[in-house]
Amino acid sequence: MARLVDAQNVTMQFGGLKAVNDVTMNIDEGEIVALIGPNGAGKTTFFNMLTGIYTPTDGKLTFKGGVVGGMKPHLITRLGIARTFQNIRLFQNMTALENVMVGRHTKTKATALGAVLRTPSFKAEEARTEDEAFERLKFVGLAAKANELAKNLPYGDQRRLEIARALAAEPTLLLLDEPAAGMNPQETQSLNALVRKVRDKGITILLIEHDMKVVMDLADRIYVLDFGELIAQGKPIEIQRNPKVIEAYLGSGAEAMLAATEAKEAVAAEAVAARTSAQAPTVDAAAAKEEPSDG
Repeated sequence: MARLVDAQNVTMQFGGLKAVNDVTMNIDEGEIVALIGPNGAGKTTFFNMLTGIYTPTDGKLTFKGGVVGGMKPHLITRLGIARTFQNIRLFQNMTALENVMVGRHTKTKATALGAVLRTPSFKAEEARTEDEAFERLKFVGLAAKANELAKNLPYGDQRRLEIARALAAEPTLLLLDEPAAGMNPQETQSLNALVRKVRDKGITILLIEHDMKVVMDLADRIYVLDFGELIAQGKPIEIQRNPKVIEAYLGSGAEAMLAATEAKEAVAAEAVAARTSAQAPTVDAAAAKEEPSDG
């Protein structure tokens, strides 16, 4: 797989605070990579550097081999990076279709004058944009709600609409900032299926998420930040048992607490197995009951 994102010793400092400190990570094409950590760990700050909202204080941040640290957000979007936000940022008084059409702004060439004069080229481009936007709505399961105002959509549908709008930019890399936040279990399950569907289209995904079930279910690899520093990286099974990760989420002493809990569960499982074994008749005894008597 080709290297898509490469962050080398990236730092983002605000005065005396290092929100991201000397972080090195990479993302390859076709992966779903999760970036996790407690609140305030620096996850969204990393997103903001990758999308041009912040310029890294130090280090090198590249996308497809080209440096993106310090580029304007709209230019980074044209390169192939799109994102959703932790807090929903839809145009509430526009329809679902119109919201997605806005997401294609980097793919259109019409001028302000052309829009005012309604030139044939503008009309043709607007029709193509509308068709493309509708296809994105179909992809996320919102085609039937194309003409509904965004503010009238259920919460889960608003999350899906944000993803559709991001997909309208035809990204190579999609950044999802806590897409499952506030969702019920059914909505979360549906979201997981959608994220896999996006990846199956060849779009690489970088995911921030606090729901560990979502992370462990979706991610190929995980990076963990704590107080702006990278404390762990690896596959989901490796992260689940990493002592530094456990401590970052649950506090000091959490590893011992987890071990004690596992020990109790093991003892309970052995007790259940012993009771089951004692209650079950042996093969010989069962056979003896079935043998006819000589009388």
